Amino acid sequence: MVAGGLCLCGLIRLLCSLLIPALFLSGILCVCVVVLLWGIRFWIQQRKKQLTSAGRDGKRPLLVAFFHPYCNAGGGGERVLWCAIRTLQKKYRNVTCVVYTGDRGVTGEEIVEGAFRRFSIKLTHPVKFVFLEKRYLVEASLYPHFTLLGQSLGSVFLGWEALLKCVPDVYIDSMGYAFTLPLFKYLGGCHVGCYVHYPTISTDMLSVVRNQDTRFNNAAFITNSPLFSRFKLVYYYFFAFMYGLVGSCSDVVMVNSSWTLNHILSLWRAGACTSVVYPPCDVQTFLDIPLEAEKSTCEYSIVSIGQFRPEKDHPLQIRAFAKLLKEKRLGQQPLLKLILIGGCRNQQDEERVDNLKCLCEELGVSNNVTFRINIPFEELKSHLAEATIGLHTMWNEHFGIGVVECMAAGTVILAHNSGGPKLDIVVPFEGHITGFLAENEDSYAERMAHILSLSPEKRLEIRENARRSVHRFSDQHFEETFLLSVEPLFK
Repeated sequence: MVAGGLCLCGLIRLLCSLLIPALFLSGILCVCVVVLLWGIRFWIQQRKKQLTSAGRDGKRPLLVAFFHPYCNAGGGGERVLWCAIRTLQKKYRNVTCVVYTGDRGVTGEEIVEGAFRRFSIKLTHPVKFVFLEKRYLVEASLYPHFTLLGQSLGSVFLGWEALLKCVPDVYIDSMGYAFTLPLFKYLGGCHVGCYVHYPTISTDMLSVVRNQDTRFNNAAFITNSPLFSRFKLVYYYFFAFMYGLVGSCSDVVMVNSSWTLNHILSLWRAGACTSVVYPPCDVQTFLDIPLEAEKSTCEYSIVSIGQFRPEKDHPLQIRAFAKLLKEKRLGQQPLLKLILIGGCRNQQDEERVDNLKCLCEELGVSNNVTFRINIPFEELKSHLAEATIGLHTMWNEHFGIGVVECMAAGTVILAHNSGGPKLDIVVPFEGHITGFLAENEDSYAERMAHILSLSPEKRLEIRENARRSVHRFSDQHFEETFLLSVEPLFK
């Protein structure tokens, strides 16, 4: 007993003798890190003075930089980018807008021309483009495992390249690379803001892994293994903690929907500086389609718009449509057509379309289902003008520009009962119904049968209500809310 006590006392004395030097070394290390970061910040500020030249009036313009590595793409995120730049140019005369991009195969003039061609957005002043060489670091294909973490860490290195090439006064992440925010705020000395289209990780993703549900982003071999599921859950919680940490650095946070708002508030806990700014949808183009009472009831078309990506859940559309045809809910049933309109980005998307066609054959609905891939815009408008129902099946779509476009075009929308469509878009307008929601194969079939059983006059009333409601998502409304949100960055 005595010997054991002496050994324990000796161990405690040894630990105490090691503790003080360890604390001392840790303190020195912390001081060195702080001095190093301060030195880097000072060097970057000096570099900023060297790189920035004065304007014609002798004053240095305010540099507002947007981090958008894929700015030459033609999606909704790019429409937000160019509308935001146009809005700032109209409001602030002393602002020079900068875009960090990885699109190295084109010139800046070609990018601007492409934005005008795709979105009819004409900028009032030139834009400075900073072309980045390391965009491959944020490509998902580079990280077959731990994709979220790999892309996020890759964005830090890409952000560092951007910061070295141009040090702005205001930095706005417009593509969802939140891990670049502390880099520009603490080392670049910038006011930082962000526009969040979709949280990199969400509480719903945590729930899917926790409940071991098989989804497109949660493979079956993981859901079938409690060990793998537990490990992935720990990884997700760690990433969610880091995501919340970097996101809370933002001075201004803009989100595109109430669904995104709820997730960002729970993860970033930055409610005081967070606001909803609906993305600008080109509703006027679709509002130009004449809205008339239906002339024929012998044929109905159901139209779906969306890229052929796994999360869009096109198989659900086909199965629900097959169930509708099989049960013949309409009695003397008119001819029904399902038209799937979308873009194929690569070979994987094309293979996905082939699989969908096989599913149609398997369910015996091939003659009633048409695929229209990468079609011109005028043909898209023509299909929407003739459609009775606009169909959407993506679970937890963060916003749903395609849903807005269907409503503006005059279809009766049937969307998934989740995400942006549920919380922001397919909601009553001035007390009147604007569309319908469903969740699974049965409910989609039931809702489609219900819509088709309505009188043409009732359907016209719903279509008119939906059209009036989409003005909330116009370019003008975006400009007003965007300027209100970013105002603190310019003070």
